[in-house]
Amino acid sequence: MNFTLTYDGILKTNGDSRHKHEIRRVFHRQLAELWKASPLFWQGGPHEALTKAIGNYKFFPLTSSAREEVAELQITMLRPQIGPGYIIGEGGDIDNRLKTLFDSLRMPDKIDELPTGKQPAEGENPFFCVLENDILITGLSIRTDRLLEPSQSKSYVKLIIEVLIKKVPMVGANMIITLG
Repeated sequence: MNFTLTYDGILKTNGDSRHKHEIRRVFHRQLAELWKASPLFWQGGPHEALTKAIGNYKFFPLTSSAREEVAELQITMLRPQIGPGYIIGEGGDIDNRLKTLFDSLRMPDKIDELPTGKQPAEGENPFFCVLENDILITGLSIRTDRLLEPSQSKSYVKLIIEVLIKKVPMVGANMIITLG
């Protein structure tokens, strides 16, 4: 399965749970639209066994180890920076910003990764995420460039994220479980 996600906003280095969930909600809306075009949508939606309850949310990852899937990402990050230092520059090193992004693409592992007291909004049941866990990212390409628009914040980005979900046999994982 191939699809493209976009994000237009602040991407903090070391974002907190509230910031990550705000970005996760942007992706959820896009993934919900993608799901509506899926043949599985017409068969009653995501099976309950494939969702995971965390707090008041029921998360549905499009990439899951249980379904033997992995994801490859190609990311274009446009940032309002001038001159050299496109990778490490004024808006913060991209490694910490990418960690915030990866956490936003995956479902939370536990309730403290959700903002305190946050409830699902209308249309957020199930809550779609790209990844069950960011360990399922097996390929990554990142390209940065200058955003040629005025911006108020050095932390502002425009992201274009191309996602490729592939089914792969988890031979090594299955052998460990079997031998285990």
